[in-house]
Amino acid sequence: MLYCSILDITNSFLLEEVAPKANEIDSNPQALYQALQGLGKLNLLALRSDKQLTEASFGDFQELIARYSGTLAFVQTQHQSAAAMLMTSDNSALQQAYLKRMGNGEVLIGVGFSGLRRQGEPLTLAVPVAGGYQLDGVVPWVTGWGLFQHFIVAGTLPDGSAVFGIVPFVQTSQKAGGEITFTTPALLAAMTSSNTVSATLTRWFLPQERVVFIKPPGWIHENDKNNILRATFLATGCAFAGLDIIDAAKESKSLPFIQDAFESLLEELTKCRTIIREAQQKSIVTAERLLLRAWAIDLATRIAHAAVTVSSGAANYMHHPAQRVYREALVFTVTGQTTAIMEATLQRLMRIEKI
Repeated sequence: MLYCSILDITNSFLLEEVAPKANEIDSNPQALYQALQGLGKLNLLALRSDKQLTEASFGDFQELIARYSGTLAFVQTQHQSAAAMLMTSDNSALQQAYLKRMGNGEVLIGVGFSGLRRQGEPLTLAVPVAGGYQLDGVVPWVTGWGLFQHFIVAGTLPDGSAVFGIVPFVQTSQKAGGEITFTTPALLAAMTSSNTVSATLTRWFLPQERVVFIKPPGWIHENDKNNILRATFLATGCAFAGLDIIDAAKESKSLPFIQDAFESLLEELTKCRTIIREAQQKSIVTAERLLLRAWAIDLATRIAHAAVTVSSGAANYMHHPAQRVYREALVFTVTGQTTAIMEATLQRLMRIEKI
């Protein structure tokens, strides 16, 4: 599928099927599942396994979805990440079993390895045993309960490396005594339909056939450095969602200062997006990438705040679009956050303006 046709098809689907139901998708897991299946029917759920699709093109796709539903964008990103991991696996049997079915939505797979970023004792331990690995520990954050059938978990091995494997995303007991259990979905302030839970693995046997790959110690931190700009497209998509609200307000309220705000924020967002896309094509230092990530986050939150402002008191209603976008900006502020991204974001927010 050509890049331009991917965006055209996606845009049509989003305008017709997602935009009118964005608030329902945000709160109703069944509506979210139907939206995911809609992307699946268009074979758009494993794009990161397509070697012909560039990083910039995938970013445009992510941004477009985030403009119309932050929840859909966030949840399908988990699935797309799982597909990308499988694509780089040496386990051809897993690839053949899942990749095609992941693209069309027949099988939905999440990810649960953010715990590798935490300092100190590993949250999930993996011990080599005959025929595979035994996993014990907690996965604190897994998105997609009731939506995804499986997720990719990571367990830390004795030498500090991490084994990644596919496990069921449903409470399961093994004959040998291993089990996976899950909490009830967390009471989140945003994207509640994403059904985020914690998982506990007790003596869970991960057979070698279910192993995606093994990564060396510190892999997650190097991966985070390489992906600093990837999540900016979720933030800029959220920023566009806020601008759409401001655009509608300037038409309905006919106040010149709303027009001025819209034009100023659009100009800054356009500049930010252009510089980020140029940075993707060049090898710039990590510090510069962090500045761009922080800028995108700052823009998303400021524009969402502006959308609340022009919506007046109505923005207090739970299902008002400005309220939803404001909450989405919160999520995209901390999506894939590392200590370096936290620092860059705070430095951006602390910048001193002359009064």
